[in-house]
Amino acid sequence: MRTKDVVIIGMLSALLVAVQYSLSFLPNIELVSLLIIVYTLILHKKTIYIITVFIILEGFLYGFGLWFINYLYIWFILYGLATVFIREQSALQWAVISGGYGFSFGALCSIPYFFMGLPGGTLRNGFQSAFAYWISGIPFDITHGIANFIITLVLFKPLYGIISGLINRYNSKL
Repeated sequence: MRTKDVVIIGMLSALLVAVQYSLSFLPNIELVSLLIIVYTLILHKKTIYIITVFIILEGFLYGFGLWFINYLYIWFILYGLATVFIREQSALQWAVISGGYGFSFGALCSIPYFFMGLPGGTLRNGFQSAFAYWISGIPFDITHGIANFIITLVLFKPLYGIISGLINRYNSKL
């Protein structure tokens, strides 16, 4: 990996942390999903490094609680979705994907609770634990899905243009 790649990865990871932290007072309203989609479209596999650095920094900032287990896979799922639909350029299509991801966020985050319900219990306990966690967060998932949809619909094209332009300009100067 070249030095300029390390610099880009560091800067874009820091941007993820900064926007996540700056909007943390608003429940489930975030720009991380949109930025990961844009990064994937522009930087492809380098986005994996950006997500990894972001997750580690989040752990250091907020502690390594149960939520951290979710972060170990949740953002990579979004990266995988963006990779599958990488040829899409429509802001509306990305808004639908980002909104759907926001709606399903709680269900995806309930997976560790399934395994927490298993020790000393049955498979049924695991399902009950995960289901209870997911159901209790549905109002937040609705907010998350709607916010992701609107944010992506409004900001996808401008952010894609800005980040793509900055990356291209940076690469051409080195």
